[in-house]
Amino acid sequence: MNLTSRTHDSFSSIDPEQWRGLNRHDNPFLSWRFLNALEESGCVSAKAGWQPHHLCVYQGDRLLGCAPSYLKSHSRGEFVFDWAWADAYQRHGMEYYPKLLTAIPFSPITGPRLLVHDNIARRGHGPDAAQIRNQLVTDAVQCCEVQNHSSWHCNFMHETDLDAAAGSGLLRRSDWQFHWLNRGYGSFADFLGALRAKKRKNIRHERRDVGRAGICFVRLHGNDLTPNDIDFVFNCYQQTFYEHGNYAALNRAFFEQLARTMADQLLVVMARYMDEPIAMGLFLQGGKRLYGRYWGAIRRVPSLHFETAYYQGIEYCIDQGLEVFESGAQGEHKISRGFSPVRTHSRHLIRHPEFRAAISAYLKEEERWLTNYGHALKQRSPYLIAGPA
Repeated sequence: MNLTSRTHDSFSSIDPEQWRGLNRHDNPFLSWRFLNALEESGCVSAKAGWQPHHLCVYQGDRLLGCAPSYLKSHSRGEFVFDWAWADAYQRHGMEYYPKLLTAIPFSPITGPRLLVHDNIARRGHGPDAAQIRNQLVTDAVQCCEVQNHSSWHCNFMHETDLDAAAGSGLLRRSDWQFHWLNRGYGSFADFLGALRAKKRKNIRHERRDVGRAGICFVRLHGNDLTPNDIDFVFNCYQQTFYEHGNYAALNRAFFEQLARTMADQLLVVMARYMDEPIAMGLFLQGGKRLYGRYWGAIRRVPSLHFETAYYQGIEYCIDQGLEVFESGAQGEHKISRGFSPVRTHSRHLIRHPEFRAAISAYLKEEERWLTNYGHALKQRSPYLIAGPA
């Protein structure tokens, strides 16, 4: 089997037509346009601490698999936190960075990380999907060994990737997110009817607060956005990050490129008062899912965040027949608003034996705590009849 491994130091050097065959889940964060926009806009670069190092498997000139990867000189924008690990390395006089990361920058979105061409599984000959995924894992491990990187991290993995990672001595880590699941609702009122009375009343109260404030909402797709709209989206995004003491890694050029190249998958919900924008929620959609990414406001209005970031997204999913709404990382407060806890998975190669043993022990203890935490979360379901676990 004539498979060859190659590394691409820019996403633009990967053929977009061949890439399309790898994104069979239609995940917008795995589209060539999204990943290329991050690099073309300068948000992802060696200077920004995200040096592209995409691991690819070819048969001849045909792209069969890829693990979108980066050499990281920090741990920002990952959402799987390893700051304590980096600090421990530093305190022992060792270098943790650069490390190898397989993930989607600034996006805590579950999806395939060991991508395989859609036709591979259906072919009666040649390499199969498992072989391609195994090769990508092997390439990542060898990259760390040859270049003497401390570690490899593969974050927010789809379940199809986990078997390939199982036999490579990688450390297992998981966490919880909160997703809204469409149970065939015909309207937002149907959704409310599935909730316990107190939760239903609270949501109605929050929506009423926003309505009484005279705020209306407009849905805009990429082609609908004017330069002024993009300015507003970018300013709200920046302000939200600064208010929380975080670094706003994305620039206006990135949002402008998304609006131009992913118009059909980009959704901006604009909150308006007296015909002037006061808040926005930015979403991407694909594969029967809606993904909430950013929100921001220039006026403080009670419950405006919940309406813009959550209820407008839920209503859109019902209207469009979308199955799942992923609203981003963390947020226990989402449970009372109809979101359910869902496991996320990552795998980690730690090359130093002593640090590997210490981190492994920590992760086992963390997993026990997360399991108990998950049981407690499920007891807080707002639904009259609990959905699937």
